[in-house]
Amino acid sequence: MRWLMLMTMAGALMGAEWKAGVAKVEITPEGPIWMAGYAARKHPSEGVVAPLYAKALAIDDGGKGRVVFVTTDIIGYPRSVSEEIAVKVLKQYGLERGQLVLNASHTHSGPVVWPNLSEMYPLNGEQRERVEAFTRRLVGQVVELVGVALGKMGKARVEQDQSVATFAMHRRKQTPEGIKLAPNPEGPKDHLVPVIKVRDGKGKLRAVMFGYSCHNTTMTGEFYQLNGDYAGFAQAEIEARRPGVMALFATGCAGDQNPEPRSSFELAERHGKALGEAVVAVLERKGEELKGKIEGRYQVIELPFAPFGQNDFEKELGSANAYARRRAEVMLKAMAERRISHQLSYPIQAVRLGQARVVTLGGEVVVDYCLRLRRETGNPKLFVMAYSNDVMCYIPTRKQVEEGGYEARDSFIYYGQPAGLAGEAEDILIEKVKALLKGMN
Repeated sequence: MRWLMLMTMAGALMGAEWKAGVAKVEITPEGPIWMAGYAARKHPSEGVVAPLYAKALAIDDGGKGRVVFVTTDIIGYPRSVSEEIAVKVLKQYGLERGQLVLNASHTHSGPVVWPNLSEMYPLNGEQRERVEAFTRRLVGQVVELVGVALGKMGKARVEQDQSVATFAMHRRKQTPEGIKLAPNPEGPKDHLVPVIKVRDGKGKLRAVMFGYSCHNTTMTGEFYQLNGDYAGFAQAEIEARRPGVMALFATGCAGDQNPEPRSSFELAERHGKALGEAVVAVLERKGEELKGKIEGRYQVIELPFAPFGQNDFEKELGSANAYARRRAEVMLKAMAERRISHQLSYPIQAVRLGQARVVTLGGEVVVDYCLRLRRETGNPKLFVMAYSNDVMCYIPTRKQVEEGGYEARDSFIYYGQPAGLAGEAEDILIEKVKALLKGMN
């Protein structure tokens, strides 16, 4: 009898009506503000090329399952910010942590989000207050945005599909002096563009969420105008080509991928147009309709840092790198106060959209992670979003840890971490994600 009851409930859920709602809000700051991503910048922003947005897509399975994806034209959500948003969303809308995805486009042409990479920027008192005020406003805007999307839910058909864009290129190049940041056409890459299409009860397209594994850095450090870089232009291209459709961009495993060529406004537009056209090309065809249960699971795991000690930081006090010296001072103080950790707290998340699966990872995850996850889960359609829920450092592979270079070692200085990750962090992360996904089968 119990078996029959379970079968009846499952059948009812499979036939349940899915609902979806979308909303967006402009988050462009007013006036000059310090821009995120490049240590070389010397002063605040000088105007706006294109507005910045936060967008939300809420999907409900007609039973007890729902999820809200928030995509945002910012460098990243620091954990303190994402947790504040999550607490308020739970209180106001009853949305559990696993049901909320906070993804950042990682544009390097947006404002600093405090305290992300705070040691990198030479902010005076007024500049810091502007950044903190922007961050406070962002929290309120995102919380309200989630509520608006939930309030707009109506009957929907949700489909998954895929496309391809080819401007992302590996950026780690082996040289006689070691690994350098340089275009490497022979390196690993992920040109897949995962696509989630949302149609209303009449079959009309209302929203599309798509991803790409490429750093959002066509606009380099000499540019001082606020914009969403190629990801912002891609969304604008789709919305211009399909009036009434909201486009949401989610960054994939872009840690070691750059747009090529780069360093001009025209190239940012060109890459955005190429990505937008790749998405538009699959919008009219019928994708795989998603049915059944919606579920989200969130977990914070621990990843080990490479070994470090007091002597390492004492030596670093004599470094020619001012950021390394600052890191050493901060770490020595933390060690003296016994508040330093040898492990990184790291968020992972898995979302079930019927037969589709979405994985979200914190930090600047390199491309081999999404390639390996698709391979080892046997799911070539797996939608992997990095830069989600926290951006605290790079997440390199074991091979990259052994090789060294910016993603594996130097970047951890700017992120204020005590050391790079240990090589075994890769396998720990992969196995934890696979376990999270397995629990949804």
